[in-house]
Amino acid sequence: MTTRILLADDHALVRRGVRLILDSEPDLTVVAEAGDGAEAIALAQTERPDLAILDIAMPRLTGLQAARELSRQQPGLRILILTMYDNEQYFFEALKVGANGYVLKSVADRDLVEACRAAVRDEPFLYPGAINALIRTYLERTARGESLPARAITEREEEILKLVAEGHSSKEIARLLFISVKTVERHRANLLQKLGLRDRLELTRYAIRAGLIEP
Repeated sequence: MTTRILLADDHALVRRGVRLILDSEPDLTVVAEAGDGAEAIALAQTERPDLAILDIAMPRLTGLQAARELSRQQPGLRILILTMYDNEQYFFEALKVGANGYVLKSVADRDLVEACRAAVRDEPFLYPGAINALIRTYLERTARGESLPARAITEREEEILKLVAEGHSSKEIARLLFISVKTVERHRANLLQKLGLRDRLELTRYAIRAGLIEP
């Protein structure tokens, strides 16, 4: 059987290169391409792929935000995170949102096909550095009697933070998220208070550190 794949990355050249890798395999085929996380969610609903490959840093919704929503909407959908970031924070967040694997773009030509097949078998795929990070962090936190840290902000606040950092006005955010301007302003005020920040500039800096937007 051929695995039907949804590919999401905001760079067309990256999508083209990844598609060449995947479409050259007889058991893998890309059936849809998305330029951001929101488009990926919409295409997944219409195309019903077997596997979604999501870049982390995308406009509107990140790959991690999209993965979280796709895991809710389509529990049987397999998800891979494809990223340039060899970063423990993103790696652990990918596991928390339900991704089957985490593949670095720098070695996609070597690892991606194997990762796709592992995901279809419902097996995890982690690059060697990620495995070391997972074991090290688990052992350190176990020794301290800790669990994985809770989220600092809610999922809705994260969505609004990303859109604020991308330069959208409250009115535009309200339209994109189908909520009222008043609700947007309330969430924005909560973000400033929770994170101890003062203005849009500081929110943007926080969003960059959190991997919601690229610097």
